[in-house]
Amino acid sequence: MIVAIDGPAGAGKSTIASEVAKRLGFQLIDTGAMYRTVALKALQAGVDLADAEKLSEIAHQLHFEFAWVDGTNRIKVNGEPLGDAIRTEEVSKASSMVSTHESVREALVALQRQMGNQSDCVLEGRDIGSVVFPNAEVKIFLTASTKERARRRAEQLKEKGETPDVSAIQTEIENRDARDTQRSASPLVKTADAHEIDSTSHSPEEIVEMVLDFARNAQS
Repeated sequence: MIVAIDGPAGAGKSTIASEVAKRLGFQLIDTGAMYRTVALKALQAGVDLADAEKLSEIAHQLHFEFAWVDGTNRIKVNGEPLGDAIRTEEVSKASSMVSTHESVREALVALQRQMGNQSDCVLEGRDIGSVVFPNAEVKIFLTASTKERARRRAEQLKEKGETPDVSAIQTEIENRDARDTQRSASPLVKTADAHEIDSTSHSPEEIVEMVLDFARNAQS
């Protein structure tokens, strides 16, 4: 079974996908981490983020492994553990640019399909239900207001000891939404058969239970 969880940045996909995968006993594939890894490698190598050919070369050189370790989803890239380096604001912005290139998406989508076809999976991203697994048994489109998403991101940064500008974060989120929905390669869209959930007005636990209900119904 494939559970596809799509939605814009900051809607809560990672939290929900992780908990749903744990409770179902499914593999968890964080596709956003894959694009972030390409972005990180590009930044480290000084590659122009507009150079689709070189970015595609980077993507084709990566091998990903996702596995549960002590209740946490751990990622290895080319056999090496992937740390928090992909979670910086710089990498986040670069990832948004990297993901606009069709050749990069084609390379990573092929990997995502390969992994997803090996076992029951929860995949989170922007185009899981529309492109990667259009026949997924369960499709979720998770949303939240830009104000709420900015607040959540600011809280995350505060926990890291930073002093975030909520207004600037909200502007960046709005800009990213525009890039994600307007790009020519696999834009962010809600498919007709996806269940839309607004996380602004629901607790994580409520959303997890909703998704689990959809999954159980699909299994029966």
